[in-house]
Amino acid sequence: MKPLKDSKGVNNLSKESILIVEDEEKIVRLLEIELEYEGYETGKALDGIDAFEMFLSQKWDLILLDIMLPGMSGIELLRRIRGKNSAVPIILLTAKDSIEDKVSGLDLGANDYITKPFRMEELLARIRAVLRMSQATIPSSSIDEEWLQFSDLRVNDKTREVVRSDLDVSLTPKEYDLLLYLLKNKRQVLDRGQILEAVWGYDYYGDTKIVDVYIRYLRKKIDADFDTALIHTVRGVGYVLKDAT
Repeated sequence: MKPLKDSKGVNNLSKESILIVEDEEKIVRLLEIELEYEGYETGKALDGIDAFEMFLSQKWDLILLDIMLPGMSGIELLRRIRGKNSAVPIILLTAKDSIEDKVSGLDLGANDYITKPFRMEELLARIRAVLRMSQATIPSSSIDEEWLQFSDLRVNDKTREVVRSDLDVSLTPKEYDLLLYLLKNKRQVLDRGQILEAVWGYDYYGDTKIVDVYIRYLRKKIDADFDTALIHTVRGVGYVLKDAT
């Protein structure tokens, strides 16, 4: 990657990369010119299928994603991207009246959207804001991600990502803490008191039934949609994370 100068003439040795997914070539060319002038590195895809291949083949710092695409819709592309990677920021480019698409996109994990026709200054501001948020929430050490894994379940304790069978799983903070404790003590039977103390803290004096409630919540997200259950009840004792027997 050759160092280029930014708009102020300063060498930019570590440029952020933006993938433009848009089927209108005039818009693509305008975005390329403006983004490269601002110091970003760009790539482009004119349909959803090519865009997904580009996403898989290269790391991107942000994706600008048009909803109306040939080959594969922007909403379906977003769904597939989020199935592979929950971290890459995505800004949707939407039509003025596409309220349902905006809602669907945000529900599927888009970070922001902007309505066409848009002012370039506003888009650039949104890009900067989303990139700042991404950098603030993901530690730089996550470049060398360390995953805890058991069977087809993976947990990254740096980014708090949870993946099962290559599908992202969204957990509340307490559900995540419970899963992490089970995973770090996999194949060990843990009684409710142990779990309560470890996950809710030494000063928590609540009923241990809260453990059963959160185990039920966790099972719905970790086990319910998969053929093999990983969270097992040991009658009269507690719970264990293990392969099916």
